[in-house]
Amino acid sequence: MAVSSQIWRVRGGRELDAGEHTIIMGVLNVTPDSFSDGGVHFDAANAIRSGEEMAAEGADILDIGGESSRPGRAEELTDAQEWERIAPVLIELRRRLPGVVLSVDTYREETARRALAEGADVINDIYALRRSPGLAAAVAEAGAGLVLMHMQGDPATMQQEPQYGDLLVEVKDFLQERMDVARAAGVAEEAIVVDPGIGFGKTYRHNVQLLAGLEYLRLLQRPLVVGASRKAFLGHLTGVSDAGDRAEASLAAACAAVMAGASVVRVHDVKATRRALAVIDAVRAEM
Repeated sequence: MAVSSQIWRVRGGRELDAGEHTIIMGVLNVTPDSFSDGGVHFDAANAIRSGEEMAAEGADILDIGGESSRPGRAEELTDAQEWERIAPVLIELRRRLPGVVLSVDTYREETARRALAEGADVINDIYALRRSPGLAAAVAEAGAGLVLMHMQGDPATMQQEPQYGDLLVEVKDFLQERMDVARAAGVAEEAIVVDPGIGFGKTYRHNVQLLAGLEYLRLLQRPLVVGASRKAFLGHLTGVSDAGDRAEASLAAACAAVMAGASVVRVHDVKATRRALAVIDAVRAEM
């Protein structure tokens, strides 16, 4: 039986169906230095409160990250330091929000295994298994979901004149190859979603081209995740330098992404995004 490109199966056999409504992944960065909200959720108690608020506002998934992947990042944590940041938030949110899908944003196998042992449903890997190939086996063993993202270079260097011959073809081919790696390690196809990596090794024009060309990436036959929220290309387009003041542009990007084929949007402003996408989803249902 063919796997539906709208269904994402996460831990416990739970299915997220983008055919019902766009899936919203709320960003919960437990870091002191993320580009948009660095420090806001660094205190575990604040992060837990924010996670509960996002769930109440309509987030289907909470994506907990312990290490910034902002452009030009100098810091790289140890496994132990990353887990120290994530653990109290993940464990408490798992206890308080049993019905919400919890994702951990990590490329480290050890962190992924610890997170899965504490009830994480999804692992979101910005390196798409290139840094820790064993992470795929951990996901497969747990029956968890997996996000594979495209990135040219790494966070420290990715914005130093990124170049492509054919952007959409190169992103698609990369994601196809990483999906093949994940499947070879035992990850079920229906557990995989793919992210073109808005802002990761792309100029502002590349990012706009990706949003406009998402339909091509649907050839991968898996749900598409788009994380454009508050990113620098939106500042370039609008002239807004403060990442926290890019709410309108972020909503426009989310709506554009969904109209172009995205199934999941990764956002900071959950309430506003849910309300905006209620309109978009209604329109798409009639198309």
